[in-house]
Amino acid sequence: MTRYINDALTQGEHIVHIGRISLWSQTGTILLGLLLLPAFGVGLIFWGVAWVRSRSTELAITNKRVIAKFGFIRRRTVEINLARVESIQVDQSVAGRLLNFGSLLISGAGEAQAPIPHIADPMQFRRKFMEAQEQLNSVAP
Repeated sequence: MTRYINDALTQGEHIVHIGRISLWSQTGTILLGLLLLPAFGVGLIFWGVAWVRSRSTELAITNKRVIAKFGFIRRRTVEINLARVESIQVDQSVAGRLLNFGSLLISGAGEAQAPIPHIADPMQFRRKFMEAQEQLNSVAP
């Protein structure tokens, strides 16, 4: 599942936490697929889109950075060094709070904000991020 992330690791870098996107965030696409299933199987396309979105997204925290990869054919990546992150914000709707998914907004020093949408258990991801950042700061001179 983390093929891109494993290929992107540098020497001495290891994965601390792996995140994933929530299938609950794909509920609209899945329901639309269910409604359109009788229409010559068109709904299968929407189910395929939801499946590809969930399987082609890779999220990880390493001992050096946060890595997020989105997309199957067209790829978008976010990679921010832990030492350069100034803030990490969690945004959850009411449905997101109930079903435990939300979006993260990572702001880095001198970098634009990097959104990571539809993540499952965003509070745990933020907690693991903070632990990795604290570990990095305790090792740094």
